[in-house]
Order: sequence, then C-alpha cells, then structure tokens
Amino acid sequence: MTSPLLTATAGLRGRAWWHTGATLAVLLCAAYLGRRHWPVLETGAGRLASADQGWLLVAATAAVATWACSALAQQGAVAEPLPGGRLVAAQFAASAANHVLPAGLGAGAVNLRFLMRCGLSAGRSASALAVKAAAGVLARAALIAVLAAACPGVLRIPHVPGTAVAAVLAATVLVTVLLRGPLRSRCGPAVASVVTDIRAVHSRPHRAAALWGGSLAFASAHSLVLVAVTQAVGLPLSPARVALLYLAASSAAALLPTPGGLGSLDAALAFALTTGGAPATAAASAVLGYRLLTVWLPLVPGLLVLTALIRRRAV
Repeated sequence: MTSPLLTATAGLRGRAWWHTGATLAVLLCAAYLGRRHWPVLETGAGRLASADQGWLLVAATAAVATWACSALAQQGAVAEPLPGGRLVAAQFAASAANHVLPAGLGAGAVNLRFLMRCGLSAGRSASALAVKAAAGVLARAALIAVLAAACPGVLRIPHVPGTAVAAVLAATVLVTVLLRGPLRSRCGPAVASVVTDIRAVHSRPHRAAALWGGSLAFASAHSLVLVAVTQAVGLPLSPARVALLYLAASSAAALLPTPGGLGSLDAALAFALTTGGAPATAAASAVLGYRLLTVWLPLVPGLLVLTALIRRRAV
C-alpha cells in the first residue's frame, strides 16, 4: 500500500514539474518577443537613462514602501504582536524569494517560516497567510472598481460564451458538493481555522485596520511605482489610467506561475500601456523602470537579508 507521505511527495513533484515547464514556456516566449522587439527595448532603455530623476526618486520611495505595507498587512492578519524589525526584513526577503520560485511559493515559504519562528503553529501560520492573501485580492478588486468608475472605457469586459459560464457554474456546484461531502472532514478544520482567525482579527479594530489598510496601501504603492516611472519618462497617460492599467495587467499576469511574474507581467504591462494609448518606446521604458526598481535592484540585497534571517533562525 502506498503511504500518504509518498503520495504527497509525488504530488509535490508533479506540481513542481508543471510549474517549471510553464515557467520555461513563458520565459522562452518572453525571450522571443524581446529579441523580436529589441530595437524598441534598446530605445526604451536609453529613454529611461535620461528620465526625470525626481520622479524616479518618488518611484524608488514607493518601491521601498511596499515592504512596509506588506509587513503592516501581515501584522493585521495575526492577533499576536510580531517583532516589527524582523517582520519588515522578512517581507523584504520574501519579495526576493518570490522572484526565484514560481507562483508566490518563495514569499509564502518565507512568511510561513517567519510566523512559525514567532511561535505560531503551522496551521495558524498558514491561516494567517490565507487571510492576508484574501484581503489583498479584495483590496485590489476594490481599487480596480473605483479606478474603473473614474476612468470609464479603459477596461472592456470581454464577451464570455454561454458554455464558459455554464462550465464555471458546474465547477462551483461540484466544489460545493465536495466540500459538503467527501472533502468536508479534510477541509472543514482548515476552513474553520481561517474563519476563527478572521473573527479574531476583526474583533480588534487596530488589527483589522492594519490588515485592510496595509493591503490597500500595498497595491497602491506598487501602482505609484509605475505611475511615477511613467511621469519620469513622459508617458502621455493620466496617473489614474496608469494605475488602473497596472492593477488589471498584474492581476491577469498572476494567473501565470512565473517567478515574480517574470515575462508574463512585463508583457501584460507593455500590452496594457500600449493599448491604453502610450507609444511603444515609452511603454517599454516604463516597464523597464518598474521592473528595475521592484525586482532587479532589490534582488541581491533581499537574498542577502534572507540568508541572514536563516542563519539567525528568524525564518
């Protein structure tokens, strides 16, 4: 008889191979597109080099603020107080790890270990991450709704075939039946733990404010990075329009399991900006600047911080 451990290991290996294959496919497509449009990228890099330094400083400040916002949201998802300095350092390290492993696995692993080192059980730590992730999705959706109302016509709802709607409804019914039947004994305790943590957080107004305020500020800070870079390179789009395009593009890119959205987010942002009315060269400059400030410059320092946290058994 196959042991549960062997089954779980095989499942993890299967998901790892799938993630790796999908990542390689996206990166190959990104390399092909980069080679095909290299003159535009080269011109965009030159334009970024001569961009407005003041706006680039604003973008860099917003990029640094994303780690503090993430730390605030993580503290809000936990009823117990967490060590502030180590919490911010863990978010910085998690952002670097997130650019090495696909689909947010790096950030999730670092934050899970950090919470467990702070005394939370594995179940409570996973529940806290789930609460933070859910708040982040809802906060992002709220920002998209507000900006879509402020910028009508920017986002167009695609036509969805009736068969697709029927398939989604059927899948929803199937999941509901499974959760109420065969999977109830397995998923019930996990769902109950998440619900308990949500109630515990919202019974403390300051924790709830930290959770929702940090989640909103995190998405807003990332949007501000791109907005400031577009202003630095003189991209002819309003800040609200750029923020809306960023939130929509990054939400779509999150469906592809590449490390930190490498390739998928770049293509989605460039496509969104160009379809939104920006010249191709300016859009390339904006995407390069955004990725430079949020990925490439913090990557090595973030990995060094992660190494230090591991040596100190903080994660």
